[in-house]
Amino acid sequence: MIKALVRFKKGILDENPIFSQAIALCPVLAVTTTVNNGIGLGVATLSVLFASAMVVCFIRRFISDRVRIPCFIVISATFTTVVQLLMEAFLPALNDSLGIFIPLIVVNCLILARMESFAAKNPPLTVAFDSLGMGLGFTLALTLIGAVREVMGFGTVFGITVIPEAIPRNILMILPPGGFFVLGFLIVGLRALKRKGA
Repeated sequence: MIKALVRFKKGILDENPIFSQAIALCPVLAVTTTVNNGIGLGVATLSVLFASAMVVCFIRRFISDRVRIPCFIVISATFTTVVQLLMEAFLPALNDSLGIFIPLIVVNCLILARMESFAAKNPPLTVAFDSLGMGLGFTLALTLIGAVREVMGFGTVFGITVIPEAIPRNILMILPPGGFFVLGFLIVGLRALKRKGA
């Protein structure tokens, strides 16, 4: 249980997929223009990651090494389809906003990497906490980046105005280069805080 909790913490802080490992950056930079988009894509990815990792953990003995990657992709595609159908049914506006990045969860390197390097080699409890930690770390990173970009680019948070209309907006922040700037500054800031804490 302690090992599982350590894995959970590592996914959020020490091995955060965005801020520490810098993986799965394409959707991060493309859709995090608002907090809603960040949370939406993060929760969708977390759901697919958790479900896929658990299935791989339980059926890994029956998967040949020669076909394991195609099997992992089929498993990921199945859960991505379920998530997309649920979003289309219950959150159509968010589904439209995220667009092509929902189906692209299938090939998200975070999900494939966790299935290959962790879920296929560890016991179920540890896999569950690892996938929840990694997914939550990914979601928190997307939410934070989305919040910074939304405030600076639109002057809002969750669509509520927080910066007066008289103050000009920074249009760069809602474009992909703005995503790179925000990500870079957040990584530098978080590493500085980590060093100071150590």
